[in-house]
Amino acid sequence: MTVFEYGKKDARIILLQPVDEHDLSLIENELAVIRENTDKDFRLIAFPVSDWNRDLSPWDAPPVFGNEGFGSGAGETLSEMLSLAGGRENTCYIGGYSLAGLFALWAAYQTDRFAGVAAASPSMWFPGFADYMKTNEIKAGKVYLSLGNREEKTRNSVMATVGDRIREAHALLTGRGVDCVLEWNEGNHFRDSDIRTAKAFSWVLKERSCGSA
Repeated sequence: MTVFEYGKKDARIILLQPVDEHDLSLIENELAVIRENTDKDFRLIAFPVSDWNRDLSPWDAPPVFGNEGFGSGAGETLSEMLSLAGGRENTCYIGGYSLAGLFALWAAYQTDRFAGVAAASPSMWFPGFADYMKTNEIKAGKVYLSLGNREEKTRNSVMATVGDRIREAHALLTGRGVDCVLEWNEGNHFRDSDIRTAKAFSWVLKERSCGSA
């Protein structure tokens, strides 16, 4: 297993993030923004994912764009990532961008290992995920959600639901007592992924807060 580690090597705060090549090319900038927003020592472990649609999907789903469908490899990916978290003396947060953000949110329903979820522009349109959230209980106490204000303005009928789904998710989680924020960013899905992810991790590292930004 090849992973990339950043930050303080012996830090007890662990940030786990599934990444692709684009994420890795921007990771230093992401780290700089996190450091600007927290004085806590942390170690970020970037976990490269080779097949995004398979390895981060919680279950099989038909294609939403193009011809490539979604697999059900999230369970295996989560098991590998949990092996990087260390013992219970470490405080772990999981986060990511796009489908990695959805994966991070799903992961917090599977285990109580994560103190918080940093879901930046998560793929909340993923078929069946909204219903999954309604019928299951999340095990993390803090959840950051964000979306670009143009992401729901798309001709793709499935992806256009992302705005409604993320609003529903925020209302559901806050209604169940989770410390959850929904932040809106300028632009479409492809703008400032590093900054948005850094903002997500920075928020979960802060002390308890509430509301919608």
